[in-house]
Amino acid sequence: MLRRKLFRTMLRYKAQFISMIIMIALGVGVFIGFNMEWYSLEVDTNEIFEATGFADYRIFSEAGFTKADLEKILAIDGVEDATRYLSVNTTVQGDTDVIALTVNENMNVSGLLLMAGEPYDPESQDGIWLSDQYAEKNGVSVGDELTLTYKLLSLKGTVKGLVKSSEYMICIPDETQLMPDYTSYGFAFISPAMLKKAIFFEFYAQINVRTGMEKAEFVAAAEETLSKTTLILGKDETVSWAETQGEIEEGKTMGSILPVLFLAIAVLTMVTTMHRITANEKTQIGTLKALGFHNRRIITHYTVYALTIGIIGSLLGVGLGYLLGWYILSPGGAMATYIDLPSWALHTPLFCWAVLGFILIFLTLIGFLSVRKMLAGTAADALRPYTPRKMRHLAIEETKLFKSLDFGSKWNLRDSLRHKSRSFMTLFGIIGCMILLVGGLGMKDTMDAFIESFYNQSIRYENRVNLDTESVTNEEAETLAAEYQGDWSAIASVQLGDAPASLEVYHITQDLVRFPDEGTGYIELNDEGAWVCARIAKKHQLQAGDSIAVSPYGSDESYTLRVAGVTRAMTESIVMTDAYARSVGYDYQINTIYTRETQIEANKHILNAQSKQAIMDSFDTFMELMNVMVFLLVVAAVVLGVVVLYNLGVMSYTERYREMATLKVLGFKDRKIGRLLISQNLWLTVIGVVIGLFAGWGVLKYLLEALAGEYELILVIGPVTYLVSILLTFGVSLIVGLMVARKNKHIDMVAALKTEE
Repeated sequence: MLRRKLFRTMLRYKAQFISMIIMIALGVGVFIGFNMEWYSLEVDTNEIFEATGFADYRIFSEAGFTKADLEKILAIDGVEDATRYLSVNTTVQGDTDVIALTVNENMNVSGLLLMAGEPYDPESQDGIWLSDQYAEKNGVSVGDELTLTYKLLSLKGTVKGLVKSSEYMICIPDETQLMPDYTSYGFAFISPAMLKKAIFFEFYAQINVRTGMEKAEFVAAAEETLSKTTLILGKDETVSWAETQGEIEEGKTMGSILPVLFLAIAVLTMVTTMHRITANEKTQIGTLKALGFHNRRIITHYTVYALTIGIIGSLLGVGLGYLLGWYILSPGGAMATYIDLPSWALHTPLFCWAVLGFILIFLTLIGFLSVRKMLAGTAADALRPYTPRKMRHLAIEETKLFKSLDFGSKWNLRDSLRHKSRSFMTLFGIIGCMILLVGGLGMKDTMDAFIESFYNQSIRYENRVNLDTESVTNEEAETLAAEYQGDWSAIASVQLGDAPASLEVYHITQDLVRFPDEGTGYIELNDEGAWVCARIAKKHQLQAGDSIAVSPYGSDESYTLRVAGVTRAMTESIVMTDAYARSVGYDYQINTIYTRETQIEANKHILNAQSKQAIMDSFDTFMELMNVMVFLLVVAAVVLGVVVLYNLGVMSYTERYREMATLKVLGFKDRKIGRLLISQNLWLTVIGVVIGLFAGWGVLKYLLEALAGEYELILVIGPVTYLVSILLTFGVSLIVGLMVARKNKHIDMVAALKTEE
């Protein structure tokens, strides 16, 4: 009997039943999906890091390292393994594609992972092991011949295998490019034997080291061993490690915000709805009690109702979570356009299952507590219909303002205060909807402004030409810049405090490079000092007029620079004019030319050229991903708003059924009663929208500071975002209100008013 009644109860309250399942599914799905995303990425990246022996430190020297230098590093107590390493950008002959050509003496450190073809052969005289992603995008297969050029040197070989590498897991030429573009940039490995055959001697500009030593300890030991100050970067200062760890941390942060919002709304909806359902079922509960059913069986019956909702919602949520995880982390997923991994397996952290179990227990407890309250007293007490708590006379009702309100406003205000939990849940749902809309659309506004500021307006050249600093003098570089009617820069790594920074000297006469200020404008470099990026200014608490000391790596010189102001930059950098550099005695080496010319002729001093279009093309992929994320957030916001508002709207209709029947008896038309219901929703929507605008702005600001601090973004939310967010939220509220208001036609006035108060 009770089993049949369970299904009848579900059918009777099908709107609430379905809405609660949807909310639980959304909450669990977002929770599982977001946490699965960062945890799977952590597991999958750790697998390739371990498989390829990702280095903990990289020691750089323009003069190169000898075998004796390598032996000295290996002799340091605590060093597990090390290798000499070389990576230079080469150009594919007959094309403008750039390949990072790599040579590694010891594949146990910073090695490769074979995906197709022959295993790596350190003695091969002509073998090239090429990035499988680059090969796929450019139609290159195993057995094809490839000719790579570096300066005036050509190196011809056969593609023996297709590989992946943790060193190039995020394969970008430099930090000006946000997303990989395998159609124009890739990597390849050749053997030490092939390198020696091509240039007739050994040359390695890096030593990559695996060790568990702390950086300060290792740097001190390495510099003492090598008897010189060198540039040493930890793995957290490499793109592959830093960016993937950044994605993992972002996932953890996002996993602590959006899932909590959805789960909180789902649980609160469950609490409120179960209480109202058991309140409406009070007479049924009393009947069962009068028929001799024990309290335990009645409690079990309604507890199973709540448990059923929890189980169905959780199962659907787990499926939704896996679908979300698969969409982000799969060979064709969003993350695969950014990170190059051999395996995209999905993993769920153990605490997710623990939380899921806790949610089921909590939902069951909600059902238990809701029905137990209705069973208090005798069977006669239980048979009496549920009577809401007596409404107290409000002080506001004596004010002139309240008395001047129309009947509908007074009625809705009293009802909102009488059913505070329902009003709070409606408000909470609207605020959640607004947070998602303002946050999602605002992130797009912020990124659009970022790209406009950093690239469309800052990059005014067509090509960035990289020079060979080993062969070109400053005079020759200036002559070459004049030929291309371009500006030039000298970029070098320096030590600032105990961390590396980029010191950039510019000569700007053609306005081809601009530097964003802390707002939305641009600074004009002058000869009175150097500009530091916002991250350096914050880290070292610098402002205009302060002084900083920098020391170029590989040199014992130190230069004191006056801080002229703060700029925003992609890298941790310090920029200044060539005149100011000369005034402090800094001996710079020109290595980059910026020009509007689209055709760059071969020259012994030119290594390669990077076009602005190649940089901008990578943003197209980035913005496509951004647009998909924004679309998903908007859909989630609309679904959240519809489900919560419809559920609570139906609840409001059920609770006020007798009141609306009374109004119909008094002559109120269905349309008038419908307007009363809709107006209450709109009141709460106005309050929720106002709060949600500020809450959405605050959440987005927090996310930008916590997740994207390295990009030095400025929060930008355009008026269209506010307008769309407000209109969508009001639209959802109005549509749901109209859906609920249509139920007025089915009010049975006689049956409703026959019920005992």
